[in-house]
Amino acid sequence: FGSSHFGYWQLRFKPRHQCHPSTEPLAAAMVFAKQLVVDCRGHLLGRLSSIIAKELLNGQQVVLVRSEDVNMSGSLYRAKLKYANFKRKKTNSNPRHGPFHQRAPSKIVWRTIRGMVPHKTARGAASLDRLKCFEGIPHPFDRKKRMVIPAALKVLRLRPERKFCKLGDLSSLFGWKHSALVERLEAQRKVKSEAFHKKKVATQRSQKATAKKVKVSAEDQKVLEGAGFA
Repeated sequence: FGSSHFGYWQLRFKPRHQCHPSTEPLAAAMVFAKQLVVDCRGHLLGRLSSIIAKELLNGQQVVLVRSEDVNMSGSLYRAKLKYANFKRKKTNSNPRHGPFHQRAPSKIVWRTIRGMVPHKTARGAASLDRLKCFEGIPHPFDRKKRMVIPAALKVLRLRPERKFCKLGDLSSLFGWKHSALVERLEAQRKVKSEAFHKKKVATQRSQKATAKKVKVSAEDQKVLEGAGFA
């Protein structure tokens, strides 16, 4: 990729902790990641799907986590009417031939992205093979850095007075039965994550304190200055 792609990545994806104004500035831009883990919480479904679809077609491997927390513009009642209308669509002669009406949030997100990809061609089918969608944050993705897409965030793209709803609530209305299980597993994960973060911060502080106490000889200091580490 050329240099223009650097700026494209820098604007498109940010680590989850960098979306808060009090956090550190944006890290060095990525050109291509081996695997991109995106936290879907707080993103708008259509905007998220269109950006992810383009990245998949470009060859990027993408993992979407917390798909039950994806937002949709419009009230829950409106979304319920739209999904009820979608459920009526079936093959008249044999409904088992499709279309299939997915209930799980991860499957709904996957199908939304599939509609933005030429999935009947070899290129489109290969791009969908690079996509994984999950409810919650299962292992090993709970140990990896998660990114957000500023161009798809609800707080940046939807006016504050507008109504919105969560995909998990819609799924629960139409037969998805695992919302309580996902909430319980997420509560357990957050406890472990908080303990890990506290331990990491304590380690970093101790390393900085140790580095300040270290005394370097004049000769070593000159070598360090020459190498640009002073």
